[in-house]
Amino acid sequence: MQKLFFTAFVIFFSLHISAQEIGLRFGDTYGNNIAIDGTIPIKAKRIHASVSFGDNVGVEVLYDFLIKDIFRSPDLRYYVGVGLTTLFASEFKLGVAGEVGLEYGFPRTPITIGLDYRPAIIILEKMDFVYENFGFNVRYRFK
Repeated sequence: MQKLFFTAFVIFFSLHISAQEIGLRFGDTYGNNIAIDGTIPIKAKRIHASVSFGDNVGVEVLYDFLIKDIFRSPDLRYYVGVGLTTLFASEFKLGVAGEVGLEYGFPRTPITIGLDYRPAIIILEKMDFVYENFGFNVRYRFK
């Protein structure tokens, strides 16, 4: 069942490869240390999804409901979001994650870099609070 869900998610994510940005996220996510990271714009908000790899496979789908420019610069922004997180391992984990991040889109190249923090409350298989989910993002921006 877990492999079926993961396969369906990867197919869904691949069909929406026309994302605004797609790239890599480096950082700790339940012991995983690298993720495929992408954003899909929805008006002034966006879906921010990651599939992480390492010791296990994890999936996070976050809704960034607040995206604001800093210092009136369209290139430097902060964002805040919330969504679901899951880990496919010997012990299945499902939870709710928050996200706070800062990103900079280079104006003359299609590259965006960012730092984010994603704490999570795990509600399935056993209750837990995960607080060490810091990450560094490098994404290609589609025009």
